[in-house]
Amino acid sequence: MSSVEPYFKRLATASGDWTLLLPALALSLIGMLTMSTFGQGVSLAPRQLLWLAISLGVYLALSMFDVRFLRRTSVVMTLYGVAATMLVLVLVTTHAVMGAHAWFSLGPISFQPADLAKLALIVLLAKYLSRRYVAIGDFRHIIVSGAYTLGLALLILVEPDMGNTIIFCVIWLGMMLVSGISKKHLALLGIIGIIAASVLWFGGLKPYQRARIVSFVNPASDIHGAGYNAYQAKIAVGSGELLGKGIGYGTQSKLRFLPEYQTDFIFAAFAEEWGFVGVVLLLAVYGLLFIRLAQIARASATNFDAFFTLGVLLLFAAHTAIHVGINVGLLPVTGTTIPFMSSGGSHLVLEFAALGIVTSLARHGRGATRDIQSNEYLGG
Repeated sequence: MSSVEPYFKRLATASGDWTLLLPALALSLIGMLTMSTFGQGVSLAPRQLLWLAISLGVYLALSMFDVRFLRRTSVVMTLYGVAATMLVLVLVTTHAVMGAHAWFSLGPISFQPADLAKLALIVLLAKYLSRRYVAIGDFRHIIVSGAYTLGLALLILVEPDMGNTIIFCVIWLGMMLVSGISKKHLALLGIIGIIAASVLWFGGLKPYQRARIVSFVNPASDIHGAGYNAYQAKIAVGSGELLGKGIGYGTQSKLRFLPEYQTDFIFAAFAEEWGFVGVVLLLAVYGLLFIRLAQIARASATNFDAFFTLGVLLLFAAHTAIHVGINVGLLPVTGTTIPFMSSGGSHLVLEFAALGIVTSLARHGRGATRDIQSNEYLGG
């Protein structure tokens, strides 16, 4: 046990694990500060503050409640079925918003079922791998777990939402890697991935999605069209220099040269106002959160708890890496949020709910034995 682990354990109280909650709160408040207009136009910060209050309530409720029922196969499959059904319903019952059928709207409240689907996928993979990680060398288990993932990912892709489709694939691949997939099977998956990418390019991607990829490879090819967002984001990040322009003085964001600066490009808006030093501190806060999740996974009482916590870590890390990569011009624009910071209610509630489940499993799992073998199977 490292010297810092006893300190972390002392901070984990009956009202929640503060080593998880404090970084998440700090990131949420930084996000609200970045999206605030300081009286210069309509700000999303007040609404985001309300969502933060709701999310905190969800976290505290789940952290105190015994959620070990999530390990039951019936619960896992019900959650997966509900998520898949909602993804189908959003495709057939909603009108397209900005070209995508991705949201249920009830007046001023919008809900993105893809957020619930991410949690459902993590629960399902945690259940599946916790029973089969010893036999994961059997390629059949890779196919079955991949089929579950593909079922949700294809529904997301049809919306179309390339960013979340990539997140689903990263979660699956990451959880397969930590479960001990063989190098031979990993190489085979790489070949399958190349074939799938080729099929998507010629038959699955929308014209604007292909244009974004082309503009990523050659940013100057369409600087006023498909490459505009990426170009403005790089200007915002670069203009922050060492110490930034100051809170509220980001010209790219506050003057709306940078589109969607409160959601898809909030990292660029933050970098413009806080500079390189602020970015380092921000990434350090994310690092603390990720390290704590890794520690909890390592100390988990059961395989399910460990895989679920690692799934949450992969979810947050994938969103963060892809969002930052897009904002600094290392990845094509796909419209991906960054955990806790980006404006939006459904993803914020999901993120705090995931932390609440991790906290609950860690608390109620103490003293339990690791479930290496079981007669309960999922999917044959």
